[in-house]
Amino acid sequence: MTEPTSPSRSTADAGRAPAPRPAALDTLSDQPRVRDFLATALVEGRVSHAYLFVGAPGSGKHEAAEALAKCLVCPRGGDAACDECRRVAHRTHPDVRWLVPGSATGYLVDQVRELIADVSLAPTRAPVKVYVLERAELLRGAAANALLKTLEEPPGDVIFVLCARTTAAMLPTIVSRCQQVPFRALSPRAGLDAVMRSCAATQTEARVALAVAGSPGRAAEFLRSTGRRQVRRLVVSALDSLARDDSWDVLLAAREIVAAVAVPLADVRQAQEDALKETQDFLTSAALKQVADANKRELTARERSGMMEALAAAESVLRDALLVSERVGEPIVNDDAAATVDRIAAASDTPGILRALEAVGRASGDLAHNVSPQLTLEVMLLSIKEALECPPSSR
Repeated sequence: MTEPTSPSRSTADAGRAPAPRPAALDTLSDQPRVRDFLATALVEGRVSHAYLFVGAPGSGKHEAAEALAKCLVCPRGGDAACDECRRVAHRTHPDVRWLVPGSATGYLVDQVRELIADVSLAPTRAPVKVYVLERAELLRGAAANALLKTLEEPPGDVIFVLCARTTAAMLPTIVSRCQQVPFRALSPRAGLDAVMRSCAATQTEARVALAVAGSPGRAAEFLRSTGRRQVRRLVVSALDSLARDDSWDVLLAAREIVAAVAVPLADVRQAQEDALKETQDFLTSAALKQVADANKRELTARERSGMMEALAAAESVLRDALLVSERVGEPIVNDDAAATVDRIAAASDTPGILRALEAVGRASGDLAHNVSPQLTLEVMLLSIKEALECPPSSR
């Protein structure tokens, strides 16, 4: 896959000083080629109707999609500080839609049909509408075919940004209709530096955030969210207490974690309602239903994402315990929970910790197949308790 090439400048422009780069693109310092490519396209007015951002998880694709969206809807070209840019960052801008697969196996045909219907509506606040499709490699079969014509000939005020890990499994006609932008994988050190720069985090905080959230951009969001950090604290506490908790205590701990995951969603739900109030006078009843369905899917996806962060926190602590149990000598990630890690390692052995990690993996699969978060977490914690050789007791 080739690197993106900047559009050539005319001879008349050769001696002209380059226009200042939009501030919103400054978050892409770890992907300078992508940053400069997008800056050139924006400055020269040569933004494509459809981009395909391709790269490994954590390489910055979603951060780039957000930055590009800010530049497109911001009245000042992406100053990263105005109300429009803040709405994009909070994913509440009515003209910037984020889509995720509607099922564990991929995008649903009904999802794509709703998207196509929405494309035909005029923007409500900005000059353009931006659609960001996460995990675009899961656009398959009928869903992919349904999107083809719209992707090939979208209205002039619509921009698509598809984010995919690889193009290998994608429909070739989808790939050919987009301008590919490859993202290089970040080194662990670069990821740490990016998080520490973006939110003045310590190295320990940055390592924990990356272990829980996965990518530098999401790790920074995690550190800025009191609610999401509280979920991680509850997970660590639940793991620390397993040896002395009975089954009822474990079920209560699971309930508390699930409730904490839901706390940040209240702000998202309120923002959705506020955005809908601003636009409902301009939408038909069918369009309002589409927006309501899309908002519901977004909340479900965010709840699943919050639960996956809880599982990632548990997995990180257990991996640290495995390092201690095996006396590897490498520094642990959860240095702020070192006492918990040591207690788990001392109370169990390597096979037990490995079985506990398998329980986390099964829980991830259950969430992907739409098993309820409460049941998933209860089963996982009880399985971890049993794996660590502290079987459930009864009152």
